[in-house]
Amino acid sequence: MAATVKLMVDSTTDLPPEWLAKWDIPVLTAYVNFGEESFPDDGISLTRAEFYRRLATARVLPKTSAPSPGMAQQLLRRQLEKAEHVVAFIVASQFSSLYNTVRLAAQDVDPNRITVVDSGQASMGLGWMVVAAAEAAERGASLSEVLAAAQSTRERIRLYFTISTLEYLRRGGRVNALVASIGTLLQIKPIIELKEGVVTTIQRARTMSRATQAIVDLTRGYAPLERLAVLHTNSPGEAADLLARLRDVAPPDTITVDVTTAIGTHVGPGGLGIALVKRS
Repeated sequence: MAATVKLMVDSTTDLPPEWLAKWDIPVLTAYVNFGEESFPDDGISLTRAEFYRRLATARVLPKTSAPSPGMAQQLLRRQLEKAEHVVAFIVASQFSSLYNTVRLAAQDVDPNRITVVDSGQASMGLGWMVVAAAEAAERGASLSEVLAAAQSTRERIRLYFTISTLEYLRRGGRVNALVASIGTLLQIKPIIELKEGVVTTIQRARTMSRATQAIVDLTRGYAPLERLAVLHTNSPGEAADLLARLRDVAPPDTITVDVTTAIGTHVGPGGLGIALVKRS
């Protein structure tokens, strides 16, 4: 008997591979392009370590790109063979053309049996929505119940991040050269919130240590937590320290994620943050 609902995600979701395998969730992979070289954003073709080595010496920042609509169609058709309906959860449309790619693919495949969700999120902000949907689908929930589970989580997600340098945002055109140079001179570390596709600086700290403490304080303010992920870009030691400081409020299934290279392209190394879900 076919499942009621199956899911699909894109590679910015940052869910652990074993979770994706458990729920049979295929991944539509974005691409990171260093000049003429193109690598799937899968952490295998180009490892995180190799990506940051290349990033440090690249004269021109790598570009990110969406896969072809044909690849999205292939994954959607495969999932439709197993279920009455497919829900595709995709990174915020403000950040990537991935959402539009999947939306167009769904129209060509079977728009009545595919729902494409613009998550308004990235990394485990998106990932936790998918987990809620997957758990509901695993229980045999209806389409409306699966979407409601994801929406409930969406309303309770908070994603905070700090970056060690504004240089990569400047090079990627996200902030201008003047702002980046002032930030560098003053060693300003912004504390950034991502919510519904909007990136907002909510605090500024003078050192990475103070920025990390600000994230600790923000996270503790939402306890008790239903879920928590510690996020970093090539900073495992700092991530371990952040997790240690949050251990008393961290749920049992807390994970640490070296975020996707598609995000690391714009953030650079040394980023640190959390994606939490408040308990309902």
